[in-house]
Amino acid sequence: MIREIKIGNRAVGDGHPAYIIAEIGINHNGDLDTTKKMIDAAVHAGADAVKFQKRTPDVATPPEQKNQMRETPWGYITYLDYRYKVEFDEKQYAEIDRYCRAKKIDWMVSVWDEPSVDFMQKFDTPAYKVPSASLTDFNLIRKARATNKPLILSSGMSTMEQIQKGIEIAGEKDLLMMHCTSTYPCEPEELNLKMIETLRNKYPNIPIGYSGHEVGLVPTAIAVAFGACMVERHLTMDRAMWGSDQAASVEPAGFERLVKYIRTTEAALGNGVKKVYDSEQGSLKKLRRVVNE
Repeated sequence: MIREIKIGNRAVGDGHPAYIIAEIGINHNGDLDTTKKMIDAAVHAGADAVKFQKRTPDVATPPEQKNQMRETPWGYITYLDYRYKVEFDEKQYAEIDRYCRAKKIDWMVSVWDEPSVDFMQKFDTPAYKVPSASLTDFNLIRKARATNKPLILSSGMSTMEQIQKGIEIAGEKDLLMMHCTSTYPCEPEELNLKMIETLRNKYPNIPIGYSGHEVGLVPTAIAVAFGACMVERHLTMDRAMWGSDQAASVEPAGFERLVKYIRTTEAALGNGVKKVYDSEQGSLKKLRRVVNE
């Protein structure tokens, strides 16, 4: 079986350029104009897709957190009210869909609950992602699977046993697994990029990606060198903006550099077969004094 899935018109897997997702998430803070600027930044950087987070706040918010008070740009409000403030409605998502199509960039969402899957069926997105927090929500995985769209699972805050069970529930067909550490931002010592190789070896039929929350760009390019065929990093217009994900996000200029680093890494990997390049011939003739066949 080929380690490959289709995301829209793109083949994603071994032998293909990494599929790069600019995770807008909730960094838009509920503002559609900011969202469009972020989509523009992703397009300019060369990302393949932008991604959002879709929740049904009453369902997705843990009961013990709903009435906790929080300082926000909208005042001192409950956590549940805050969740509604950063949630787009159908009309707003329709505009996001129109805008992304006009800009010729894929868009998709992480679905956090079963009603969100029903909501998203109004739109022709190329895949669904189940976030790390929901890897153990087997009913949600089954619900997303029932749409017959490719599914991306994320493995942050999860054990190998939980990853295995999530894969068993989802099935391996049209499945991609993201290595992830769910700390925002994440220290280098906890990124554990070698887990990409571990997952690739354990699941030879499943493409493996990387969802990064580190500060900086280099580890994400290294993840591609380890075999990550999809990478996801949070995008922000300004890391000083209000919001829990901003500090672990990449600003537009940084995201443009990140895409270049990834593409340079891919070009530099080669095929592992030693050869003498034409570009070396000048040095060969000038510098090699003793020749032994």
